[in-house]
Amino acid sequence: MSEVDPPILVSRLGADLTPAYCELSDTLDSRTELEAIRRTIHQHPELGFEEHRTAELVAQRLERWGYAVTRGVGGTGVVGTLRNGASGRSVGIRADMDALPILESTGLPYASVHCGKMHACGHDGHTAILLGAARQLARTRNFDGTVHLIFQPAEEIGAGASGAQRMLADGLFERFPCDAIFGLHNHPGVPVGTFMFRAGPMMAACDTVTITIRGKGGHAARPHQSIDPILVAGSLVMALQTIVSRNVDPNETAVVTIGSLHAGHAPNVIPESAKLELSVRSFSPEVRTTLETRIRQLVSSHVEGYGAAVDIDYRPGYPVVVNSEAETEFARQVAEELVGPDKVVGQIPLIAGSEDFAYFLQQRPGCFVRLGNGAGRPLLHNPAYDFNDDNLTIGAAYWTRLVERYLGA
Repeated sequence: MSEVDPPILVSRLGADLTPAYCELSDTLDSRTELEAIRRTIHQHPELGFEEHRTAELVAQRLERWGYAVTRGVGGTGVVGTLRNGASGRSVGIRADMDALPILESTGLPYASVHCGKMHACGHDGHTAILLGAARQLARTRNFDGTVHLIFQPAEEIGAGASGAQRMLADGLFERFPCDAIFGLHNHPGVPVGTFMFRAGPMMAACDTVTITIRGKGGHAARPHQSIDPILVAGSLVMALQTIVSRNVDPNETAVVTIGSLHAGHAPNVIPESAKLELSVRSFSPEVRTTLETRIRQLVSSHVEGYGAAVDIDYRPGYPVVVNSEAETEFARQVAEELVGPDKVVGQIPLIAGSEDFAYFLQQRPGCFVRLGNGAGRPLLHNPAYDFNDDNLTIGAAYWTRLVERYLGA
């Protein structure tokens, strides 16, 4: 690959970035070095709690730069701690490290060497960005206090056993006290280098429901002697569409999607059972509770009306990502200082996706930031997705400046 220096990066972003960014970019590790880190992580993707190679890459670099490194936090997580000055203030910055069970189709020279695993969500980029900031903070030490760099495993693994939950259960904030915590995620479809914020609820709570309808199997020629679970399931699909429209305040936002319906194996057999799987998304605890209550009530009464039986497995997922007002405003101001107001969106629409960063925000104030990954690029969790390397130095500069401002010397 050819070296691209930060001033060239500025022109590629298509914007007149501020003197603050240019000043930082002049001292950051070259884009080529950050690209090399990002691409080696991309080439060797590891699923949740399997991030041994990635975690060791992170830990060795942090140790080389003078950080106190703690391995194995919450499984395969790594925390790098750097102290400077006498202040008792502290801040945490989080990057996720895990990949997805997806077969990559990018055809890139640094594509995954592990068939069926790939970095389709940009966690390779998030990790490289935070390492770039780590190097800069260790070099300049232009802050007064303590910074904890949190490299989290298993964001993609799901609620109940996610990396954030495991790190918190392992005493993350007791062992590494943070006055506030910040995280970042790339956002395809938005011009590269654009910072996006939203105070209050930002990303949805996501629950999963499995509904198993148990009817009475029989011959297709004698349906009157059976209880057809397919008929019940089809009717239930339509009935579930009333949950949001007739139970949720129109000023609120919620989604109930039936993503899977399976029943039967032959055209001349009425099966014994049918199974539906739902994704239920909401942006407030009250609406989340309403959805669960009404789904349980509707499903039970609806199925009973057909003479069938039903099992409902309602599995709570990640909670709502709620950014605190003060920390969001602070993070937005840092972005404006770095890239100028034209590349900052202060209050984006709600995002129906979910994130386990929500668990950190339940325990500490903070902000989850979105960073544009480029217009017209493949979406997240797509086999053709790739993180945009134009964001590496700008993301590293952002975390550096945010720490410097939060822990102002």
